[in-house]
This record gives sequence, C-alpha cells and structure tokens, in this order.
Amino acid sequence: MTQSTDTERLRRWRLLLGGHNNSDGTGCTLSSEDSRLDGALSALYDKSGFSSNSSGKSSKRGGLNKSAPSVARWLGDIREFFPASVVRVMQRDAIDRLNLQALLLEPETMTALEPDVELAVNLVALKDVMPAKAKETARLVVNKVVEALMKKLESPLRQAVLGSLNRATRNRRPKHIEIDWNRTIRANLKHYQREQKTIIPETRIGYGRKKSSLRDIVLCLDQSGSMGASVVYSGIFGAVLASLPAVSTKLVVFDTAVVDLTAQLTDPVDLIFGVQLGGGTDINLALGFCQGLIQRPQDTILILVSDLYEGGNQREMLARAQALVSSGVQMIALLALSDDGAPSFDHEVAAVLAGMGVPSFACTPDQFPDLMAAAINRSDISAWAAANEITVARG
Repeated sequence: MTQSTDTERLRRWRLLLGGHNNSDGTGCTLSSEDSRLDGALSALYDKSGFSSNSSGKSSKRGGLNKSAPSVARWLGDIREFFPASVVRVMQRDAIDRLNLQALLLEPETMTALEPDVELAVNLVALKDVMPAKAKETARLVVNKVVEALMKKLESPLRQAVLGSLNRATRNRRPKHIEIDWNRTIRANLKHYQREQKTIIPETRIGYGRKKSSLRDIVLCLDQSGSMGASVVYSGIFGAVLASLPAVSTKLVVFDTAVVDLTAQLTDPVDLIFGVQLGGGTDINLALGFCQGLIQRPQDTILILVSDLYEGGNQREMLARAQALVSSGVQMIALLALSDDGAPSFDHEVAAVLAGMGVPSFACTPDQFPDLMAAAINRSDISAWAAANEITVARG
C-alpha cells in the first residue's frame, strides 16, 4: 500500500467516524474543504457522538442551526459536495429528523433546495400557510420540478398513446379513400401473382375515420396526504393527455369533497397548487361525480388513483364501481403512481374490485405510458401487469 493510498483511507475513515479535534483516533487532520464537508454532515447527522436520554439509551443529535440563512448556506454546501441524488436524500432527512417544515416557508431556503417530487409535495402541503413572497418562490421551485418531469415523461406518453390510437383506428373494411396502402401491400405479399406481376389484396387495411376523440379518459385522484407524489405525477400526465386532440381528458381530485380541475390541465403547476393534500376520503362520492362526466362508457377509461381506504359508504362505493364496469367503462385502480412501490392499501376492497375485473396495482411513472397504451388497445391489463413484473391485487 502506498503512502497516498493509506492517507486517503485514513481521510475517509475520519469523515465517516467524525469526532472533533481528532478524537476519533485516526490522527488524520482534515483540509479546510474536508472540514466544510465534515461540518455539513455533522450538522445533519451529528457524527460527534450520541447523547444519553433519561432511559440510558443513546439517541442521535442533529446540530443544524434552524435559522433560514444558516440552512440556506448548509443546503449550498451539500449541493457542492454531493451529487443531486444524495442531496435529495439529505434534504428529506433534514425535514424528517430536524422538523424543518417551517423553514420551507422561507424564500432563502427554497431557492437553495434541489427540486424533486417530494419537495414539491411538501411545498403544496404548506402552500396555505405560506406568506405571499414564499408562495411565489414555491411556485418557481415546483415549476422546476414539473419542467424536469415533463421533459422526461411527455415524449414516451405521447408516443405510446398516439401509437395505440393509430392501431385502434385501423379497420379491415375501409373505403377506397381510407386504405392504408403500405400496410395493405405488406399484409398481402403472400398473394403475389408472378404471371400478372401484381398483388391480390385479399385483406385491406384502412386508417378508419377519426372522431373528435377516440377515447375519453377520466383521472380520479385521491388527494389524501399519503398520495402526494401520485397527485404530482398524475397532474403532469393529465396535462400531456389533455394536449392530445385524439383523446378527451378530465381530471378530478377528491377527499370528502370533489373538485373538477380539468380547466387547469393546460398549466400543471396551477393544477398541482390547486390540490389540497390531506383530509378524509370519500371514494363513493368521487365515483358518483365521475359517473356524471361519462358520456360514452364503451370508449371511456377511468383511472382511480387511490389506496382504496374508503371513509364514506364502502358498500355504495363498490356498487357504483360495478355499475361503471357493467356500463362498459374500463376501470383501473392505481394504488400509487410513484417510484415508491405499493403503499398500504385496503386489500379487501382491492379483492372485490378484482372480482369485477378492475385490476388494482401500483405503477411507476416510467410504466404509465405503456399502461395507457394497453388500456387504449383494450388489452388484458392484468396480463400487461404480469408481463411487467407488477403485482396485482387478487380477489
């Protein structure tokens, strides 16, 4: 082992173990930059040691000074020393461990934060207690989150949905002006006549006539506190779907009341800030509202984003779900639309819905475009989920 390698190893142990004035026993002296890094970690995780509580057990101490300028400087330091993925973890730890929600009301703090979905959820939850200046800054932060997610998710969703709609409009009995000649020729190459040097088009494939909208999509979002990330992603996907003229998209959110936010789909930031995270849950009321929006049941896809814990009348809710399915509505229950996996959910309700043909499962944002494509094609959604290694609640 070379001396430089040995020194680097001691440096890493020193940063890992902490300890002021070399009390960790490594005998390693930190550079001024490493001291700043050590200070940033100690402020949150307090590597300097543990304190004993009244029961004699050790408890971790957080040393972050809870003043807005100090927090802003600390946030700037960790962004300098660590990649964005680590910064986001440390931000969440700071909020959870040191109860820094109040500091999210300070514009100086928000501008130093690394934008991500969890931060957007926290800001939306606090928006009603923010002073005007802080709310303005919060909107800018949430806008950064939305722009980043739109850049990542918009193109895959557009391609998946439009591709499915194109396939859905083809027919096998087209009029002459509706024939898709390229696909028709490829489909009939086996009927090529060598003597006549031509193809007999036994099968004709057409584009079909496009209606004003080929599918009606209703996104019904549970805005209880545990569904925050799902609401953010659903708002973004709803905005993308609303921009496609081939589908008609409506979005409603609910707790113990229902609000139609379809008009805000042109601005996902406005939509997200229109959500009231927290409160009770009345799925029955929400499904009843959605029933009133549905004009073409056979062409409607209803996505219920909820953990299925019903605070209203569960029997009526399940009867309403059965009525929707019986009318021809294609209904899917998303237990979560996030990267966090399946949350706690009502297994009994999910099992009853499964018996109706309504699959219940959690879906990541990256999987949602393919899910919508499968739904538009009226594919077996449970089979689609299995093919994508997604666990579906069983009846």
